[in-house]
Amino acid sequence: MNLKESLFHTGAPNKAFAQYFDGKSYLNMLTDDGVKIANVTFEPGCRNHWHIHKAAEGGGQILLCTDGTGWYQAWGEKPRKLHPGDVVVIPAGVKHWHGAAKDSWFSHLSVEIPGRETANEWLEPIAESSYAALK
Repeated sequence: MNLKESLFHTGAPNKAFAQYFDGKSYLNMLTDDGVKIANVTFEPGCRNHWHIHKAAEGGGQILLCTDGTGWYQAWGEKPRKLHPGDVVVIPAGVKHWHGAAKDSWFSHLSVEIPGRETANEWLEPIAESSYAALK
């Protein structure tokens, strides 16, 4: 499978967070000062595990979808199909996952909303049966 070049450059294999992804992803940090912004690219079928962006105040994440087709799901809600131009605002404390559709590369800018005492809590993988059922 060939590496897909995304709008904000695909970046290197996402080795630092590979244990929290099913499939291969790529990471290109665009900013590290102030508001952290990363371009994350997922190979077809790749998705991250359920996770929560925690914060004592502020915090959370914004996804700005740039390439391909993907999915987002908050705990207890129906999955949402994502396309270029879609924006997902994820408040701190919301358990969720996101990633590529089975048959498409997917890229988004991940914007870390500044906050106080922020941290990510990585949880269980998406159930294979749940992901396979996405249409």
